[in-house]
Amino acid sequence: MHVKKISEVIGSKVYTDSGDYFGEVEEANLQENKVDGWKIGVSGGVTSFVGGARGVIIPHQFVRAISDIFIINRSILPNPDSEVEEDLSEELA
Repeated sequence: MHVKKISEVIGSKVYTDSGDYFGEVEEANLQENKVDGWKIGVSGGVTSFVGGARGVIIPHQFVRAISDIFIINRSILPNPDSEVEEDLSEELA
């Protein structure tokens, strides 16, 4: 098993587990020397899923894989068909 440094993953592309491009890793949130969450810069058409936000914080528990790319759970994103748009950062807090 290869352990990556945080500096190695900053700038990595982020995809959902369904294969949709989500954005890029901007920062890691640390708590007690452990990664608590990841700040992801959202790009493209995904901004409609997150209420127009330019970035979101994804808790580390929702990251499925970290290698050359990040893979996150699609299920944590709001449903685009719902009429109620909530800010993802409020929903995950």
